[in-house]
Amino acid sequence: MQIPHLSKRLEKVASFIPKHSFLADIGTDHAYLPVYVVINGIAKQVIAGEVSDGPFEIAKQHVKKHQLEHLIEVRKGNGLDVIGKEDIIDCITIAGMGGSLISNILEQGKEKLTHVKRLILQPNIAAISIRKWLINNNWELKDEDILKEDGHIYEILVAEKGNPLTPYKENEKEKELLFGPYLLKEKNDVFQEKWKREYMEWQNIYRQLQHAKETEEIHKKKEELVNYMKWYEEEFR
Repeated sequence: MQIPHLSKRLEKVASFIPKHSFLADIGTDHAYLPVYVVINGIAKQVIAGEVSDGPFEIAKQHVKKHQLEHLIEVRKGNGLDVIGKEDIIDCITIAGMGGSLISNILEQGKEKLTHVKRLILQPNIAAISIRKWLINNNWELKDEDILKEDGHIYEILVAEKGNPLTPYKENEKEKELLFGPYLLKEKNDVFQEKWKREYMEWQNIYRQLQHAKETEEIHKKKEELVNYMKWYEEEFR
């Protein structure tokens, strides 16, 4: 059987899936990740969840093309709603969405996480939202990665049940929530490129807010940006 090609981003997500997992891939799109991990013997069985009609139909066709219907079940539904009480899922992947949306999906489906041992989350933006959710829900951030593909920079967060404060320094927790505690230690080239871009954007927004009418909301945003810029300068200057 021909092994399908995955994007660099999804290959990295797949690398964090434990061997012989019972996986739920939420927002599976065309089911590229489920097909890849089953053919490569990474996952035993997969629930591939998709909310949109078009990608849902394409995902079913993709699974059928590789004759994997007995190992991959494509289900239509919103977020973790595709996981039933009878399903024994021990790993969940959610990739290619905003951090706030991923956090909302986890929050709305918390009761489905009882038997889950690992979460592998790949936000396109706002990874800080996920880190905050993990802390508030007793999930320990175990690993992080960052990569660049086709001009876009992606972060990947891996979490397991445990002490959610373990990776964070008490006096630098807020900074590490923004940058990522593991990524901040390594500070690879992609990480530095991402935050240099963000720093320039913060400067632009702050300059614009200086000319806006001062409200409580504007004041809070300016304070947040000042903190972010200060943290960046501490780490990169």
